[in-house]
Amino acid sequence: MMKRLLPMLFLFLSLHLAADAQQEKRKKDFNLSGSSLAIEGYDPVAYFTQGKAIRGNAANALVYEGVTYHFSTPQNKETFRAAPARYEPQYGGWCAYAMGKNGEKVEVDPETFKVLDGKLYLFYNKYFNNTLKSWNKDESSLRSKADLNWQKLTK
Repeated sequence: MMKRLLPMLFLFLSLHLAADAQQEKRKKDFNLSGSSLAIEGYDPVAYFTQGKAIRGNAANALVYEGVTYHFSTPQNKETFRAAPARYEPQYGGWCAYAMGKNGEKVEVDPETFKVLDGKLYLFYNKYFNNTLKSWNKDESSLRSKADLNWQKLTK
């Protein structure tokens, strides 16, 4: 009995350690504030359902693969839980324009965003520099470059 139990225990521990390592990598790749909070606490589902940035509430928090999201309603939390990849911001929540232009991780203003082809893109918008305007001028090229740059950064 012990001979069968040891390989199963080893497999379980290996899978658990691999999952922990993957979550830690995601935390390093994503734009997170304290306690692994994504999008500065804004509700990722609201961008899609209400077309605007709405602050989430810690009472409606959900941790997905090491990243914490806050939601404005329990319904939005459940919507996210059903399809998290659909609602997570692109490029780990970093500025889409900077990711496309230079492959850089740049902070964002969660209220400056665009939903395009069912995906959420966030942008830097401070000191008279709204990168969403620059993104809109060359969106197709910047999005292709950002996709490639993000793949390189997250390998």
